[in-house]
Amino acid sequence: MSALPGAAQLARAIASGEISAGEALDACLQRIESSDAKINAFIGRTFARARQEADAVDALRSSGAPLPPLAGVPYAVKSLFDVQGEVTLAGSKVNQRNAPAQADAFLVTQMQRAGAVLVGTLNMDEYAYGFTTENTHYGPTHNPHELSRSAGGSSGGSGAAVAAAQVPIALASDTNGSIRVPASFCGVWGLKPTFGRLSRRGSYPFVHSIDHLGPLADSVEALALAYDALQSPDSQDPACHALRVQAIGSACGLGTNGLRIGRLGGYFEEFATPSANEAAETAARVLGATGMALWPDAALARAAAFITTASEGGRLHLADLKTQMDDFEPLSVDRFIAGALQPASWYLRAQQFRRAYRARVNALFQDWDVLIAPATPLSAPLLGAEWLDINGQRLPCSASIGLLTQPISFSGCPVVSAPLWPSGTGAMPIGVQLIAAPWREDLALRAALVLQQSGAAHLKPVRL
Repeated sequence: MSALPGAAQLARAIASGEISAGEALDACLQRIESSDAKINAFIGRTFARARQEADAVDALRSSGAPLPPLAGVPYAVKSLFDVQGEVTLAGSKVNQRNAPAQADAFLVTQMQRAGAVLVGTLNMDEYAYGFTTENTHYGPTHNPHELSRSAGGSSGGSGAAVAAAQVPIALASDTNGSIRVPASFCGVWGLKPTFGRLSRRGSYPFVHSIDHLGPLADSVEALALAYDALQSPDSQDPACHALRVQAIGSACGLGTNGLRIGRLGGYFEEFATPSANEAAETAARVLGATGMALWPDAALARAAAFITTASEGGRLHLADLKTQMDDFEPLSVDRFIAGALQPASWYLRAQQFRRAYRARVNALFQDWDVLIAPATPLSAPLLGAEWLDINGQRLPCSASIGLLTQPISFSGCPVVSAPLWPSGTGAMPIGVQLIAAPWREDLALRAALVLQQSGAAHLKPVRL
């Protein structure tokens, strides 16, 4: 077996006995070994654990017992997830001094229960504070479609690993866009669930009041399978909602009949380059969008998200900043310090705004079921780029990549990022956000499946 099929097909092939979980793992490990020197997606490798998990799946199949839905499917996790026996690095040097995790993160346990096989931990921006995964400690992650370009961040390793077919599913976090940006730049599918939908227990925090966890995958079906596996109430994460939606994978096969679909204009057109707007227009046409909508207070929400991010992130790391500043990532240390010094009144004002903002966003979904917007202002920039040109505006690169994702994160709404490919020779992928009302991931997944089935959104293989 020279290459793995997609996650959904692989799960069916293992369940039917066409291939074994051990054979699937062999192909996965071979792909990682042959490609990661170029991509640098992996920080840690859990190959011994993976072999034990694959052997357990094959033993279960031999016994004739029913297999769980992701039995034998390899996956990897962003390095901020606890993995028993491994140090949770969160992309940092400071954390290297910590003891290994005593237990798996809640979502890693959920994936194990679903039969998935964990092969390693993935590169990221230090402490998730960045949009390009240019990590000074572990090296930059390279975009598999063009190695000189960024894989996005902060979950760049997750996006690159899926795009390079190293794994068909990866788990990541999204505070201000860290699932959707790598999905956009690397041309894969990503899901940022509703805030509070999935437990964050056992993941290294960044901004507790905005942090989300979710999957990236090689297809909408795989995204839905992973999402199904990850859902479960958890009383130990105060933000985790008890609501669970069963069989979301089958629900995403209903098409868009009856859905009220619109395209976001205004702010989301102004800060999108022509290729990003072309992608959004393509998605709108395929999905049968019936009009334009305006997202309330998008610019103010982004500003409030910046204040909240800097304040909570800075305070979280203040003790280490006082004693180990030289071990922090040079690209983020100044922002952490500035955030720790922000007046408390700024943070309180941002949270007051957020309550009113969420009410205005929720009201928008009285008229719409799914809203379409570009995920990033442009396709992947070159590694090391300091500035972006967005419709004649010269903007700082890393801080501006999240222009279109931050306002959505601050609302807590669920989003699927779908990979589109603008016209033109050598074009790089760019993602489109499919945004739904809180707790309606099913609607975003339904729209995503239509895009996939139409061929408008899809993965492209890479040669490494």
